[in-house]
Amino acid sequence: MAVIAAVGLAMTLSACSGGGSGDDGKKGGKVADAPVKPEITVNLQGRAAEAGKPVTVKLAKGELKDVKITASKGAALEGTVAKDGGSWTSERVAAPGTSYTVVATTEGGSATAAFTTVAAEKRNKVEIYPGKGKTVGIAHPVSIVFDHPVKNRDAVERALKITTSNNTVGSWGWIDHYDGRARIDWRPKDYWRSGTKVKLQADLNGIEAGAENRWFVRDYDTEFTIGAAQIAKVDLGTKQLKLERDGKVVDTIPVSAGTPGGKKRSWGGTSVLMSKEGTIRMNSETVGLGDAYDKMVDYSMRLTWSGMYAHAAPWNAGAFGRVNQSSGCIGMSTGNAARLYEKVNVGDPFETTGPGHKGNPAPGNGYGEWNLSWTEWQSKSALA
Repeated sequence: MAVIAAVGLAMTLSACSGGGSGDDGKKGGKVADAPVKPEITVNLQGRAAEAGKPVTVKLAKGELKDVKITASKGAALEGTVAKDGGSWTSERVAAPGTSYTVVATTEGGSATAAFTTVAAEKRNKVEIYPGKGKTVGIAHPVSIVFDHPVKNRDAVERALKITTSNNTVGSWGWIDHYDGRARIDWRPKDYWRSGTKVKLQADLNGIEAGAENRWFVRDYDTEFTIGAAQIAKVDLGTKQLKLERDGKVVDTIPVSAGTPGGKKRSWGGTSVLMSKEGTIRMNSETVGLGDAYDKMVDYSMRLTWSGMYAHAAPWNAGAFGRVNQSSGCIGMSTGNAARLYEKVNVGDPFETTGPGHKGNPAPGNGYGEWNLSWTEWQSKSALA
């Protein structure tokens, strides 16, 4: 009897300790619903999913806390949960030929899914200038040349991001490269400020070029620094080249430019030093001037794709500072050319003024976009 009484007492105490009026131990409370194991649907499915689309994850019931999508190659897909917690959408599109794993998390646990996109049969590749880690002059744009046509230019342009160390104002512009390929350049409103750090992130992977069913299948990037603030000013009237650094003249060189009045005229306006090519063979037949010359030329500094250089021209010594009688290039003595070659940087502008030139080079003939006004350049953006 004593044992039975003790058990009864324990049962009575146990019952009283719960509060007596609510099933969850609180007066008037209710039992909380148990967390529901998540069920998700993904817009891309199977082993032949369509590339080039954002990934959308939808939750049948409950609220998404997080979604992670990893890729078999390339970067994971980042995204945002909708305000109602019922769905998630990736910021970037799914790339071709890639397997993705989806993990969605809620209070009730996690759910997984997987899919693989169809591989690209044709690809569109790019060339990017300046190269990574370069130091260039104040007129060098960011230039991207595509090896095949681009029709989805707005989508491509949105995938390109320029960041600078001093919030430089600039704009993308689509132009025709000199050889006819598609090209997009980012040019500052004014010349770069010396010392500026520039970075390009081209998140092109997964974007369809829109021509011939070609795709971009990787991302690209480059970063470079702007060097000394130098401008080479060529006056066709005085036949002088003045090199300015930080607004001060640091060198004056007598020159002879292109012969006025015909095909041998020099380009005017602003050209940009594209490359320092040293000693090269120059053949007049490659620029449509017949058999006018075929010789090795020292200290060659390329200014346009069409063949305008600044270089040493010792055979024309009697003309320097006196008369323009070259075949279109800016010639000078070997000593002066060597000194200029040492001082200038790829990306330095050459501003050519005075009488007798044949106009300004086209934007794609080298980096001729500086001959357009800022408004004209902005209008070449696909997003303008």
